[in-house]
Amino acid sequence: MAELRMTFIEHLEELRRRIIVVFLAFLVAVCVGYFFSWEILDFLKRPATMADIPLNLYYQTVLEPFMVRFKIALYAALVITLPVILYEILAYIAPALRKREKRLMYGSLFFIIAFFLAGAAFCYLYILPVGLNWLVGQAQGRISPVLMAGDYVGLVAMLMLALGLTFETPLLVWLVVRLGIVTPRRLHRGWRYAVVAIMCFAALITPDWNPITMVLVAAPMFLLYEGSILFAALGKRAADRRRREREEEIEA
Repeated sequence: MAELRMTFIEHLEELRRRIIVVFLAFLVAVCVGYFFSWEILDFLKRPATMADIPLNLYYQTVLEPFMVRFKIALYAALVITLPVILYEILAYIAPALRKREKRLMYGSLFFIIAFFLAGAAFCYLYILPVGLNWLVGQAQGRISPVLMAGDYVGLVAMLMLALGLTFETPLLVWLVVRLGIVTPRRLHRGWRYAVVAIMCFAALITPDWNPITMVLVAAPMFLLYEGSILFAALGKRAADRRRREREEEIEA
């Protein structure tokens, strides 16, 4: 019993150490993001420029400029420290995984980051200009906007983070199929449950309950879900064929 208790304490100590590493990395990234916050804000304003929207941001309180910069720093820090966060999570759960599972998890680390950045870039280049143009166009010249800086930063940053997470769908489907947790046919049959889960996820990560922003997040995610099932099925079929060929070679 003492040995088991010591093992449990060692797990807690390991978890504490990895949380401290993530916290320190995040703290440094927040300082860097705050220092470059105005440059990051100019970067976040470009989708509106691409949509030919004259964008002037305002604030209402004395505290709001600091809070806007701090919010920008938090979002930037989350992106900067993403590799550290993912590595520490995988390193913590690695002892509980088999050798094949470790190889798959560590091998997918690069693709997790790449897919996230691809989703954020897709949102920045295509979704945001179209979405902002459509939303602002609903005024039809009858009302004039007074856009608060904090609201704009929250909308743009959250949509980029949401689309970044959305683009992880193919990798997630590939992993669960490759690990044998579920089959592509079963995933395809459960598309109704997937729609509900995707809409709940979109409602959770969007900054407001606006149905337009929810659809902008949910629609690409569902398309990626169905497309990733197809690719996972093709990959599983190829893996099964290779396994049968190896078995035939062994028997021969």
